[in-house]
Amino acid sequence: MALDNKEITLLSALQDDGRITNQQLADKSGMAASPCWRRVRQFEQQGVIQGYQATLDRQKLGFGILAFIRIKIDSHDARQAMRFESDVRQLPQVIACYATAGSSDFLLQVVERDLDHYSDFAMTVIRRLPGIKEMETTFVLREIKPPAGLPVEMLR
Repeated sequence: MALDNKEITLLSALQDDGRITNQQLADKSGMAASPCWRRVRQFEQQGVIQGYQATLDRQKLGFGILAFIRIKIDSHDARQAMRFESDVRQLPQVIACYATAGSSDFLLQVVERDLDHYSDFAMTVIRRLPGIKEMETTFVLREIKPPAGLPVEMLR
């Protein structure tokens, strides 16, 4: 998708502050308010903007554990992979899941309150998902650069 400088500035500003007013957004992007509003709506309809949400502090909310779990499944049959994906989507502790190439098939990003809760979740939920061949957990000791918006400025 080719974007002009105004659109890149618009998307960057929305990523920084999803509650920005249309007038503020128009001012930042160098557009009039009406065309700015229409362009935002077009981005929403095209699926470029998929939604708006607040960024929460996991530790202040009591999620002391952030971990990544590498998963290998028994078989690479499409049906088994789809079942695994469906099961994982139902787990609130799994905040992100990726199908990967390399030494594992899936990478899960997981939050939990503490080590005891994580241990229980890993052993009674994840380990018991059908088709799990191997799993390996990596615990995050410190977040250096937590997830943020996409680097749309690079599109200039």
